[in-house]
Amino acid sequence: MTGSLISAGLSVAGGIAGGIMSSNAAKKAKGMVEQQRAANQAWYERKYNEDATQRADALRAYEMAADELRRRNKAAAGTAAVMGATTETVAAEKAASSQALADVVSQIAANGERSKEAAEQQYRQADAGYAQQLTSLEQQRSQAVADAVKGIGQSSGALGGAINGFMDSKK
Repeated sequence: MTGSLISAGLSVAGGIAGGIMSSNAAKKAKGMVEQQRAANQAWYERKYNEDATQRADALRAYEMAADELRRRNKAAAGTAAVMGATTETVAAEKAASSQALADVVSQIAANGERSKEAAEQQYRQADAGYAQQLTSLEQQRSQAVADAVKGIGQSSGALGGAINGFMDSKK
């Protein structure tokens, strides 16, 4: 009879300990997911707010275009001096060069907007994944608590039965 009491008591204690351990593991996992979510938020804010015109590839494209246009303008001015071209011809070449440089800047800005849109889409997908993970963890935690309560209830029933049996044997 004493063995039944001890067994039932251990079962109750085991149910409580299991529930506590499961809850602690879920808290730890939740903290890790929340940390990943915060890192994702920081990455998104950094990517979304970066200046597309200051990126290395954009600066390189701008400098290369500007250098090429300076060479073309210098060549046009030299040709005009030698051939006797009008100032309107040189002005037209400079205007075309300015328009080409404006087109490069416009393309850089468009690429920056596409980059922002891609960053936002990637952020939203990752954030939805983190939200799903957190929901799943909460469901697991709730299930662990329910299982622990169920186990404790069953163990308590057995403990009560063992106590009644012990008391009956004393009569």
